[in-house]
Amino acid sequence: MPPIVASAAHRVLLVDDDSAILGMMSQGLERRGFEVVAASSVTEALRRIATESFDVLITDLHMPNPGDGFTVVSAMRHSQPHALTMLVSGYPDVQSAMAAILLEADEIVVKPFEIGRFIDLVREKVVSRKPTKRVNKESVGAILQRCSTGIVGTWLTRVKRSSELNRISLSDEERTGHLPKLVEDLALRLSKPRATDKDSDAVFSAAAVAHGKLRYLQGYTAAMLVHESRILQVTIFGTLQINLESLDFSLVLPDVMTIADEVDAQLTQSMDSYMKVMGKSAAA
Repeated sequence: MPPIVASAAHRVLLVDDDSAILGMMSQGLERRGFEVVAASSVTEALRRIATESFDVLITDLHMPNPGDGFTVVSAMRHSQPHALTMLVSGYPDVQSAMAAILLEADEIVVKPFEIGRFIDLVREKVVSRKPTKRVNKESVGAILQRCSTGIVGTWLTRVKRSSELNRISLSDEERTGHLPKLVEDLALRLSKPRATDKDSDAVFSAAAVAHGKLRYLQGYTAAMLVHESRILQVTIFGTLQINLESLDFSLVLPDVMTIADEVDAQLTQSMDSYMKVMGKSAAA
C-alpha cells in the first residue's frame, strides 16, 4: 500500500503488551502517514499521555500488568478530551456486554481484524471527526448532591408501591423522615479522602440514629427498616445510571463500594437505635 503524504501527521498513541502487534500496527499506520508512539504497558502509556499530545489513542483492553485499556482511555479523556479513542478487545461480545461503561471510548474494535481495514477505519474516523463538546465529568458525590431532591422523590414513589411498607399510613413528610439528611451524609462521605487500612470509613450519623427511633415510634418492624434501606440503594444506583454520561469512570468503583458501605452503616445505626427504643418500651 503506497504511503499517504500528510502535511501534518496525526500523532497516534498505540498501546499493546504484544510486541508483534505493536510492530505490525506501527508499520501500517506509519505507511498511511501517521506518526506513531508505541507503549507496551499501561504505565508507559500514562506517562506519555501526561507529557505528550496525541490526536488518536488505540489501546488494547486486556493487559497483564496493573491497569487496563479502561485506565488508559479514562486518562486520555481527562488529559486530552479532543483525541479520538479506540479500544481493542479479544472478546466478541464486548460491544453488548460492556456498552454502559464504554461510553468514554469513541470506537470499540473486536479482534481478530485485518490490519489494513482497521487502519482505513482509523483514518476515516480522524478525517471525519468533528469537534464535540464534552460533558463535564462529575464525581458520584457531586451527582448525589445535585440530584438529592430527585433521589428522595424517586425513593418515596418506590416506597409507595411497596405493600409491606404501606401497611402503615403516613404522610409524605412522615414517610421521608430523615432521608434527605441521610443522602446528604452519604454525599459528604463520598467527598472525603478514603482510608485504605480500615474495613469501613463510616462515622456516627445522628440522622441515622434519629431515623431508627422515628421508625419504631411510627410502628415500623425491623424488616420494614431493612426494606426501605434496600430501596434507597436501588434508587441511588438508578440515579447514577441515569447520569452515566456525566460520571467520572475513574472513580465509579471505589465510590460504589463507599455507597454500599455507608448505606449499610446507616442501616446498622438506625437498627441499633430502633432496638434500644424497643427495649426501653418493653421494659416500661
